Amino acid sequence: MSSVSPALQPRRIKARFIGPLALTLAFIMCVFAVAIYSIETRIRDRDLAERSAAVVKLFAQKLDKDTHKMMATLRAMMINQAMVNAFRQGDRTALAQQGGELFRSLNAEHKITHLYFIRPDLVSLYRFHSPAVFGDEIQRVTLQQARESQKPAHGLELGPMGTLTLRLVTPWRQDGELLGYLEIGEEIEHLLDEIRHSLAIDLLVLVDKRYLTPAQWQRGLDLMQRSGNWARFGSHAVLAQTAEQLPAALDERLLQQLLAGRAAEISDFGRSIHLAGVPINDAGKRQIGDLVVMRDITALESTFQWSMIAVILISLLAAGVVLGIFYLALDRVERDYRRQHDLEHQLLRLDSEHRRILQLEKLSAVGTMVGGIAHQLNNPLVGVVNLAQLAEREADDPARTRELLREIRSAGEDCRDFVKRMLGFSKVSCFESRPTPMAGLIEDTVLLFRQAESRHLPVAVKLPEEPAVLTVDPVLIRHALFNLLVNAAQATTDGEGGIEISLERGEDKERNLPGWTLAVTDRGRGMPPEVMEKIFVPFYTTRSDGTGLGLPVVQHVALLHDGQVTVSSEPGHGTRFAMWLPDPV
Repeated sequence: MSSVSPALQPRRIKARFIGPLALTLAFIMCVFAVAIYSIETRIRDRDLAERSAAVVKLFAQKLDKDTHKMMATLRAMMINQAMVNAFRQGDRTALAQQGGELFRSLNAEHKITHLYFIRPDLVSLYRFHSPAVFGDEIQRVTLQQARESQKPAHGLELGPMGTLTLRLVTPWRQDGELLGYLEIGEEIEHLLDEIRHSLAIDLLVLVDKRYLTPAQWQRGLDLMQRSGNWARFGSHAVLAQTAEQLPAALDERLLQQLLAGRAAEISDFGRSIHLAGVPINDAGKRQIGDLVVMRDITALESTFQWSMIAVILISLLAAGVVLGIFYLALDRVERDYRRQHDLEHQLLRLDSEHRRILQLEKLSAVGTMVGGIAHQLNNPLVGVVNLAQLAEREADDPARTRELLREIRSAGEDCRDFVKRMLGFSKVSCFESRPTPMAGLIEDTVLLFRQAESRHLPVAVKLPEEPAVLTVDPVLIRHALFNLLVNAAQATTDGEGGIEISLERGEDKERNLPGWTLAVTDRGRGMPPEVMEKIFVPFYTTRSDGTGLGLPVVQHVALLHDGQVTVSSEPGHGTRFAMWLPDPV
């Protein structure tokens, strides 16, 4: 007997899927967060670059606007006849009287910080912002450009004392005569405040120390009464700034990074500041310094951080919902899997029990067969023994002894015939199948039956129109059909009618297989239900002279051909045995 091995524990489906799914969702969230941060950084850098470009554009626009304003001022001065006469005569006192009030008004209202009267030989005649200094030759780029082109020239210039000034120089002619040159200028600090309010940024003006000396720098601070920082950076001096205090993290290393064209981000007392550098060129196209753009992005970063937190929380919630739904689905799948596993284990156990029961039934059938064989052999053998004993006692009577020997011989022949039938039953298990025309097989069997059956019962044969050729063992099928005919003849008494044999197409409904049904029907007395339950049990018979092997042989032949035998009977109305055989493949 086979035994059932212990059931393996079913695999945990949730543990196999939830972990990798959670890791996948976490990876996706990390990638999403990194992507959002990268996008935010690029947007922030682009915004700073756009603001830096806007600073350059706005700075240029304001310089151009102030240049036009200063040009209008110079033209108004150049049509003042009293001033023309004073300049032609080189009268410094008259120039001071004519232009002093105008310069003070321009300084107070329009931030004009410089106003020069220069002779044709480029020697200064009068400085309104520094009247005590005169008679020196001026070599500034804008003045040289105006002298060479005899047209107005303007641009930024870095003075020797560290002043960064927008200067406009125009030749002054009267009736074709060159009287000299007028120069007007303004320092750019007030422009920084205007740009700061327009763009919401802070600006820092740095000048290159290569063009200055510490003494001149200090003199310029004292003369112009302005603030500055020479020692903050090694390569540049702080000329002007819009912020009250520069960030502590803005050192020489960071400055060099900005001067190289790279943006930077620093923290200063809880603030986040984004910085970028813009070069400053003078009228001679020489880079004399840099303009550092500083943007406070604390509020922007705070908004972004809260947005990131909200997105992450929403993503976590969504991931949790997905994991929860997936967990419930997997839990259901796992429960179904466990039920299926348990059911399979139970079926395995039932199958094992079924095989054990079948084995017991086989052993029981063998025991029943052995008991039947023993019973069939025991009766004649007992007679043989008794007759032999009687023959010993009647040895003196030859006639009686011969009679007893005949009885012993008859009993021995019965035993021999029974053993032959048993050997024939055992040979049924060996068969050789081949394509066999069923019509000829049935006709041969009916002919053999008519020769063996003494009452000559009529046998009707119903065959299909199409020739039926099945792959069977013709000897075994003929033997099975003959047994069915003999069984039908034994169940039919005279006057009850004949026997009918039919061959027709039929289907095994349980296996859904096509095939043929070979049926034998009689009009005899039929069988009660209790008899029908035992007709295929070997050695079971209702006749005193029967062996109980005919119908078991029929069933065995059908099973060898992968077929089956069915029986239907109604007491008083006959019996029908049908042997179903499959179609040849």
